[in-house]
Amino acid sequence: MKTIDFMGQRKLATAVSVLLLLVAIGSLTVRQLNWGLDFTGGTLVEVHYSDTADLNAIRGTLNSGGYEGAIVVSFGSDKDVLIRLPQGYSDKEGAALLSALQDAYPGDVELRRIEFVGPQVGDELREQGGLAMLLALGLVMLYIAFRFQFKFAVGAVVALVHDVLITLGFFSVMGLEFDLTVLAALLAVIGYSLNDTIVVSDRIRENFRKLRRAEPVEVINISLTETLGRTLVTSLTTLLVLVALALFGGEIIRGFAIALIAGVAIGTYSSIYVAANTLLIMGVSKEDLMIPVKEGAEQEDLSL
Repeated sequence: MKTIDFMGQRKLATAVSVLLLLVAIGSLTVRQLNWGLDFTGGTLVEVHYSDTADLNAIRGTLNSGGYEGAIVVSFGSDKDVLIRLPQGYSDKEGAALLSALQDAYPGDVELRRIEFVGPQVGDELREQGGLAMLLALGLVMLYIAFRFQFKFAVGAVVALVHDVLITLGFFSVMGLEFDLTVLAALLAVIGYSLNDTIVVSDRIRENFRKLRRAEPVEVINISLTETLGRTLVTSLTTLLVLVALALFGGEIIRGFAIALIAGVAIGTYSSIYVAANTLLIMGVSKEDLMIPVKEGAEQEDLSL
């Protein structure tokens, strides 16, 4: 198998990563995220229509009724509708919404549920979600340091932070709604990217011990080439499922699917360039990965 010179393009890859990170951080600072109802608070109303619901007509009814900023999406079947009202509307106003919908519809409109999320709950969810991501990154660093070596742990965490920031930046730039399903997708991205990075790291460690005379750049290129097929097949099959979810899964799961699509694409790139490039920057060598010799083992060999 011909070895691909991945690390020959590491300066270009670094420039691309830095540019994407600057855009992501800039957008998160200026535009911030389009927080969903889970984080900002508001009222959630689920209704069932006796026949196929016309979402555009429902939006028009709500706008004319003074329910500004309402988000209307299909929920399950084409007869079930989920309406999200921003913070500022009470439970009573949410119930009054049903009357407005019934007056504008010739059939029957049934209220399935109505839920109110206070702003304090939203703040707590935002804080706990951020802590969950930080905890995940910390545990990942400890695991990789124990399983491999500290330089590999730093490379893995840098790649994960890279993936999370760019995915968040993508949502900020595109103005996509960020809710609990997207947060769950971000945690899934951490797991996916970590799995890919561990596979590559394991092959790099193996080749460092096997190819004693090869330079670090050569060892990493050989390792990345050997794992490329597995990485691409895993990523492509995962993306096929996620694209299907994004197209046909409905509004409720679309944000989750889009976040995973962006995360898987970026994670595949980072496991090749960001994690491995960080190892070279930190000066990884075969000495870092030598199997320690037990004390007194040489004397035992001589006596035999």
